[in-house]
Amino acid sequence: MAQLHFDAVEMVQKALENLDNDRGALIPLLQSVQAELGYISPQAVSAIADALGVAESHVYGAATFYSEFHLNIPGQNCIKVCMGTSCYLSGGPSILERLTRSLGIKPGQTSRDGKFSLERVACLGCCSRSPVIQVNDLVYGNLSPSDVDQILTEIEERA
Repeated sequence: MAQLHFDAVEMVQKALENLDNDRGALIPLLQSVQAELGYISPQAVSAIADALGVAESHVYGAATFYSEFHLNIPGQNCIKVCMGTSCYLSGGPSILERLTRSLGIKPGQTSRDGKFSLERVACLGCCSRSPVIQVNDLVYGNLSPSDVDQILTEIEERA
């Protein structure tokens, strides 16, 4: 664990070389760490807090406020379920419920086998196709809960 912390500190220090060492560097530091690791590790949160002289809760607050940041190691296939107004009203909650049951994980989690991570997002910008999900770079629209298992099967077959 100490080696992981050292790597996080080194990563943050390297990222800070191109930034001002103040609170305004928080978001760019989070972006840099996520670009490197694929997520924001607890060790990185601690290293960023130390480098900026802020509480870890401040760093966690920013990392959890913006949906682009992940606090868990992402799965090979990231599934984003839109919960914008149009998607919500046309069945988004049912799609999310079906995915939660089929994958055995809740939003913000990654499956034990590392194949899937599930996210609830505010909007994917595809209102005319609602409800929608995004799997990696593919968008699936006009969904019903019964479409979910077929999509998961297609993803498994591509792997």
